[in-house]
Amino acid sequence: MQRTVSLRFHAALATLALAATTATLVSMPEASAATGGVTGYATQNGGTTGGAGGQTVRATTGTAIHQALCGRASTSTPITIEVQGTINHANTKKVSGGSCDTADGVIELKKISNVTIVGVGSGAVFDQVGIHIRESKNIIIQNVTVRNVKKSGSPTSNGGDAIGMESNVRNVWVDHTTLEASGGESEGYDGLFDMKNNTQYVTLSYSVLRNSGRGGLVGSSESDRSNGFITYHHNRYENIDSRAPLLRGGIAHMYNNHYVRLNESGINSRAGARAKVDNNYFEDSKDVLGTFYTDEAGYWQVSGNVLDNVTWSKPGTENNPAGPDLKSTTTVSVPYSVSLDRADCVPAVVSRTAGANKGLQVSDGTC
Repeated sequence: MQRTVSLRFHAALATLALAATTATLVSMPEASAATGGVTGYATQNGGTTGGAGGQTVRATTGTAIHQALCGRASTSTPITIEVQGTINHANTKKVSGGSCDTADGVIELKKISNVTIVGVGSGAVFDQVGIHIRESKNIIIQNVTVRNVKKSGSPTSNGGDAIGMESNVRNVWVDHTTLEASGGESEGYDGLFDMKNNTQYVTLSYSVLRNSGRGGLVGSSESDRSNGFITYHHNRYENIDSRAPLLRGGIAHMYNNHYVRLNESGINSRAGARAKVDNNYFEDSKDVLGTFYTDEAGYWQVSGNVLDNVTWSKPGTENNPAGPDLKSTTTVSVPYSVSLDRADCVPAVVSRTAGANKGLQVSDGTC
């Protein structure tokens, strides 16, 4: 079989200039993000459309992003914010208004809905500034890089999470992003992609997560089991110590991901969680699937995965690796259709398509 890669382009990406601290109206009502490509659990519960149908503005600072949110008629007025340039602490300030609830030093999507943030032009880099989604719904984040967000040291942002979601969040699609750190907790970093306190119907697709102690979690503690319905597909996890992801309760579907150098553990299904793990490629890694660091078991259904130089630890009271003989311990059905790529094709496909500034390329299903 031969694999080709198709392209999803932004509609009408203007090359308009923007003043340094204000967001400029680009067009109305056409949205620029490729919202039609939403996949996985983010298609459920009414779907995820972000700012489709609303006005489009361009922003080159974090303050301008906040101004765009605060300038809407209401907290639910659809908007697409095209971001170009580097967002940092110096240019990310709190803005007040009836349609927003923002803060300094973090991109705050709080108590709002119907928003798309998409990188355009030469790219969007959130440098040491995290994206915080709280009590919000119908959010799309696409084609951005978020790097080196810290919870300790200086400067700090978003509790150390590159993208963090908490408190009754619904329907979020994060697509073609690059999320990276420069170490683990001892260096001041936390998770790259965290969900907690009743966050549901989320898809992470075609993204790169790398160089972090913690890839991400679903549920902040063994008792935080109100999260779930999460899809991870066509992502590259590289040089991650653990939490790729950590699941506490709920259902998650991982398919066609490429995992490289999971140094301590990978998909950690625990506290009653159920993981559907299909056609992934695990390479040069340890304990890529199981229940780890707890005696509260989780479960998994496995199919079609490739294990390439994967090692396994011995089972123990708080250590239940799924291998070396991978077998399902539960069954999981998903409410959406999936065309799986062959697992042996995943490294090449993900290399070409995943991450920011890849032209929103996606697999067309051939190999």
